[in-house]
Amino acid sequence: MTAAGIENRDFLTSGMLSSRKRSEKSILARTDLSGGPRKLYNAFVQVQAGRWSLLLLMPFVVSACSSSPRGVIILCAGDSLTAEAYPHFLQRILNREGPKSRVLNYGRSGNTSGEYLSFLVRNRERLAAERPDFVLLELGTNDVRADVDFTPTERFVAQMKEIVAVFRGFRGRTGRPPRLFLATIPPVPEGTPFPFTPESVRRVAAEINPAIRVLAEAEGLPLLDVNGFFLENPALLPGVHPSAEGYRRLARAWHDFLKPWLDDARRT
Repeated sequence: MTAAGIENRDFLTSGMLSSRKRSEKSILARTDLSGGPRKLYNAFVQVQAGRWSLLLLMPFVVSACSSSPRGVIILCAGDSLTAEAYPHFLQRILNREGPKSRVLNYGRSGNTSGEYLSFLVRNRERLAAERPDFVLLELGTNDVRADVDFTPTERFVAQMKEIVAVFRGFRGRTGRPPRLFLATIPPVPEGTPFPFTPESVRRVAAEINPAIRVLAEAEGLPLLDVNGFFLENPALLPGVHPSAEGYRRLARAWHDFLKPWLDDARRT
């Protein structure tokens, strides 16, 4: 764990359950109106330095310097589909089933690919200091809006490539780059109100998701088909955002998709 991670209270980690559990309803209802970084769901316990601080901190120092550190750090990147809930549910699954993990929610409500790229560039050092092992990236829903957020597909692809390049510049605790995973975006249901339009519905299927698939293949990145998941389970997507059960099931889909890599991490 880095000093920056301890000192920055705007970016709390979620590796341990807080004694003050938030209800799922309050988590799902949370909206980042300030535009600032969203706080994660579970506060990491900070060791208070004192008379015996050297003895208390020694195991943590040894762990941080180890070439095979225990536990997995998963950084979730995206828009409100990430920010609102699924990382919380993913953390709960991992708490029950392992391996020992910290899930970091760096979702940004309302962000297009361009806005998220700007956020990532501004906060590159802060996010890199988290030293993630895995990065889960899902963006594109706000890019198909029909208002000022409208993003041509060519620009979306270029910005996604830059985001991937930034994350590949990070280094985990072993000195290796994090493993990146991409996801397609859910369909926009017919009848979704403005700023989504029938053209938004068309673009998801005909432009954005095909572009994400091509990008994943070109970059050699594993791809989770979130679009296919919600097409098979339309009741879980009542609007642009999933229902509470939809977020739970999405977290399970991520967990099951990651399982081969999580099992490798468990063995090391």
